Amino acid sequence: MKNIKKVSGLALLVTLAVTSSCQQNAKKTSTAEMADTSKKAKYLSQPLISEIYTADPSAHVFNGKIYIYPSHDIDSGIPENDNGDHFAMKDYHILSMDSINGKVSDHGVALSVKDIPWAGRQLWAPDAAFKNGTYYLYFPVKDKQDVFRIGVATAKDPAGPFKAEPKPIEGSYSIDPAVFTDADGSKYMYFGGIWGGQLQRWNNGKYDANGSKTDSQKENEPALTAKVAKLSKDMLTFDGAVKDVVILDQNGKPLLTKDHDKRFFEGAWMHKYNGKYYFTYSTGDTHFLASAIGDSPFGPFKYQGTFMNPVQGWTTHHSIVEVKGKWYIFYHDTQLSGKTHLRNVKVTELTHNADGTIALIEPIKK
Repeated sequence: MKNIKKVSGLALLVTLAVTSSCQQNAKKTSTAEMADTSKKAKYLSQPLISEIYTADPSAHVFNGKIYIYPSHDIDSGIPENDNGDHFAMKDYHILSMDSINGKVSDHGVALSVKDIPWAGRQLWAPDAAFKNGTYYLYFPVKDKQDVFRIGVATAKDPAGPFKAEPKPIEGSYSIDPAVFTDADGSKYMYFGGIWGGQLQRWNNGKYDANGSKTDSQKENEPALTAKVAKLSKDMLTFDGAVKDVVILDQNGKPLLTKDHDKRFFEGAWMHKYNGKYYFTYSTGDTHFLASAIGDSPFGPFKYQGTFMNPVQGWTTHHSIVEVKGKWYIFYHDTQLSGKTHLRNVKVTELTHNADGTIALIEPIKK
């Protein structure tokens, strides 16, 4: 595996602690060191809630209210390892707020792993969507063979509780589902995550249990990338084949595996601005959020650069949403705990530049 690249300042001290919302593989840093770093940090924004640990926030506006669908971090007591077993989330709590910076409500358990018939363990980063009076919660969880699949659960209230379908979505795999609704009502799911997310173990839709733990053996080849599939009208299946999300450099060439500062790693999100499709994602082992812009929800997308520098923690996982004419990014860091597997969600304003790119966000003030 390629050694993690250096990042400057505070982020380096903490990102070496181990894994992301969904990922892992880093050198360990002592809890004392992380706690000391946390005390010295000057954060751009503050945690939305502190009663529970939350991460990977997918935000949406439903019925004029902001709903946030995060992971629910717990201290499971499982030792940290390269498979991310210590990210042993067991349920989801849905949060809501009437306005940005308003009071945040925790609506309690919306879905538990014990209520998913096919699930084994590890409820990682979810997302949600709405259609025809029903809310859909999309979630990755390992099945009873320890393979990540993506499931769906439904409810009549955006805060749940949700009831899971008896089987995962056929043709789904890996982690980090993100659902985008286009202007014509069509819905698309973006998904995938490298390393612990198992994306590198899939080839032509088939899982290789003995496949590589990482993708670093192919540094000079086009990088593994996210997947995209159109959702069917019933929102429970894919309508057509799963496709690659192709990200091109400024010369029109696919990003390579060795482009660790630019390539896709995990945490895909899609939003639309001025008629363009913005595919945003985490670079994972180098801890940036990056953007790529295209003319279709299927891409291809041209890489535009970094729009968020590293947070305190291993990496970040975000969502971007428009609220009353302004754009906001929801993300997480480790301000409350100083531990990479016990995170807290945050929000700050996001700005699109005149040239269509996204203005750089510094989550830690200098």
